Amino acid sequence: MIAAIIRDATSDEVDEIARVFLAARLAILDIVPMVHPHHTVPDFIRRLMREGRVVIAIMDQKIAAMMALAPGWIEALYVDPPFWNRGLGTALLAHARHSAEARDGLTLWTFQANMRARRFYERHGFHAVAFTDGAGNEEKTPDVRYAWTPTA
Repeated sequence: MIAAIIRDATSDEVDEIARVFLAARLAILDIVPMVHPHHTVPDFIRRLMREGRVVIAIMDQKIAAMMALAPGWIEALYVDPPFWNRGLGTALLAHARHSAEARDGLTLWTFQANMRARRFYERHGFHAVAFTDGAGNEEKTPDVRYAWTPTA
């Protein structure tokens, strides 16, 4: 079991959550372009908090991962690269599956080229249900929609 605390984020943690988001996105910059200036990420995190719920994983007394949930959706799930392969993504997914937001299942988007994320979601029972050419996302990068349905 990982030694992490999983809990809802608070508004005073926006900057640290934005740091985690940026670090994770920059680690995959060769796959997915950044389309928004870095200074706008805290506003993006605030919007996620207004529209749903942001959950964080704390490890070694730091925010090490974040996940944004809305009914039926995982809007974002990012782990700070120094904390990769330590079970934080798995812990956040387990939290999401037991949340009210997952009553009828969960859906998410990831980029087709992000094989690390795709393998992760597939390992955790998500199935690819749609592939796009990226015309509908801001990055204009081909993506894939995944879905998970709870078992009775």
